[in-house]
Amino acid sequence: MNILVTGANRGLGYALTAELLQRGHSVIAGVRGEAGQPSERNRRLYDLAGAFPGRLQTASLDVADETGIAEAAAAWKSSGIELDAIVNNAAILAGRETAIEQLDFADMAASMEINLYGPMRIVKHCLPLFGDRAGCIVNISSEAGSFTNAYGGDYPYALSKAALNMFSQQLHRQLHARDIAVYAVHPGWIRTDMGGEQAPGDPEASARGIADLIERRTVPAPGPFVFIDYRGEAMPI
Repeated sequence: MNILVTGANRGLGYALTAELLQRGHSVIAGVRGEAGQPSERNRRLYDLAGAFPGRLQTASLDVADETGIAEAAAAWKSSGIELDAIVNNAAILAGRETAIEQLDFADMAASMEINLYGPMRIVKHCLPLFGDRAGCIVNISSEAGSFTNAYGGDYPYALSKAALNMFSQQLHRQLHARDIAVYAVHPGWIRTDMGGEQAPGDPEASARGIADLIERRTVPAPGPFVFIDYRGEAMPI
């Protein structure tokens, strides 16, 4: 399978890229900034490229830059690259634990720009690369986007993830007949730069679960919503 992973240079994105390569897949690893040469941002990806020659392509991909995404998708199409799966992983966590009275709406705007509009831009321009084949789109969401378990605070992150869940549901309705599975996946509270060192979850375990969903080793039980955790179990909307 050919799989695009955004935000692939660290955290869950890196763990998932490594897991998919180990399973024999080919990965386009989207990273923000210059992807054409080793840097502190993407050095571990270059190490992976050496371990899996010919199966890892790094791509400069800023999910806030629609022109750049369109150009990348056009270049892949002209090179004959087709996709079997997309993992929209790139995200930010801004305005953490800020009360509504002090909320900076620049944090709201940035969060929607990256966490919601970013995946929408990627799907808009990369969905044609699926052709007529079955596939999978995974939007990395969060329990913070649950209406049932809503808590006070984290407004930018929580609201952007709730909106991402809605986008995932809409996309599922559109693509179900084409046998393209769409999931909004809560990866768990995992030890990453975003999750922090105190998080109990292991990004490698989450990556294995997401890879199982992409490969359809795990098929969630039929239900009205596509919001699930990395093990394929339904999350409360």
